[in-house]
Amino acid sequence: MTRSLAMLTLTSALVAAAGAFAQTTDKNAKIGVLNDQSSLYADVSGAGSTLAAQMAVEDSGLTGKGWKIDVISADHQNKPDVGTNIARQWFDVEKVDVIADVPTSSVGLAINNVVKEKNGVYLNSGAAASDLTTTQCSPNTVHWTYDTYLLANGTGKALVKAGGDTWYFLTADYAFGHALERDTSAVVTANGGKILGGVRHPLNTSDFSSFLLQAQASKAKIVGLANAGGDTTNSIKQAAEFGIVTGGQKLAGLLMFISDIHALGLNTAQGMNFTETFYWDLNDQTRAFSKRFSERMRNKAMPTMVQAGVYAATLHYLKTLEALGGNPHDGVKVVAKMKEMPTDDPLFGKGTIRADGRKLHPGYLFEVKKPSESKYPWDYYKLVATIPADEAFTPVDKSPCPLLKK
Repeated sequence: MTRSLAMLTLTSALVAAAGAFAQTTDKNAKIGVLNDQSSLYADVSGAGSTLAAQMAVEDSGLTGKGWKIDVISADHQNKPDVGTNIARQWFDVEKVDVIADVPTSSVGLAINNVVKEKNGVYLNSGAAASDLTTTQCSPNTVHWTYDTYLLANGTGKALVKAGGDTWYFLTADYAFGHALERDTSAVVTANGGKILGGVRHPLNTSDFSSFLLQAQASKAKIVGLANAGGDTTNSIKQAAEFGIVTGGQKLAGLLMFISDIHALGLNTAQGMNFTETFYWDLNDQTRAFSKRFSERMRNKAMPTMVQAGVYAATLHYLKTLEALGGNPHDGVKVVAKMKEMPTDDPLFGKGTIRADGRKLHPGYLFEVKKPSESKYPWDYYKLVATIPADEAFTPVDKSPCPLLKK
């Protein structure tokens, strides 16, 4: 009798364990694309990033193998409190597994904490702050596309070496702008340049006149634009009105996207140098994807590097779930497997994800073509230099991330 009771207890325990496994490991996944859908970064990410995630789901082939994968999206309005409220709602109520994109570094860093708390997966493509894989690195986060270290060591170093050895910064007054100014200043001074000063402007401002006058008065050879999206295009347009470039100073767009060049036009943007990790016209694979993407966009735009990063990161995430044999709904476990597996996609090629969550791939220094050099729509860039993957991002020995010490 005692033996029978013991066997019954053991059988019940095994059934319960099997039931718990079935509840936690399945072939379902929910992806939340969180970004700016209505303001200055909407063209950089927005609806295009949601489309990129959907295309990754389609291209993964998992739905044809019995998987159920949903993609939802929301507008964080570039506000950390709005972003974190959405993220908590997604994890607690919507049962989202992964949050993707998240431009605006102040929001991106806030979401980093929520995802870690909820043990989800965070695929950041939009935010630039290198802090995501240094001082605030997390076992739940992959920082895919670019960061402020890359921008500073790409554009900043190239301009100093070309003779632009005095700088004045026009900086967006939030986490991204501060990080980009910090990282670029370090590169400028390390290469023998001097920082003559700087001014900080509110996010999404419309009037840059007072800030540009201060930059003009500094006589710096380089006016570094540590801003992005609509702030960058507006500051460039207004700088032209003040005659800053014709007066002998050079504008450095430290973070620019193809959507910015399209908005400015080649007459205004020609000759500008900047760093990206993706260009739609880079090779046959990037062209094939970009044409598919453009056909599905309402404005027929080519993808930005942020949107490309959402596609590639989501595709690698889905490959990882398939390799695991199901979704364990355990962010740390999934991200650890993502780091273990080599990356390979048509937009960024072969690469790896470092222990700190930093995705490694080359960076590219581009120059905007003259109107006479552009041969077809969206033919905007010429390649100046390639930054190897092992040089593009923060070196391991210079990073404070504890995940690199394990």
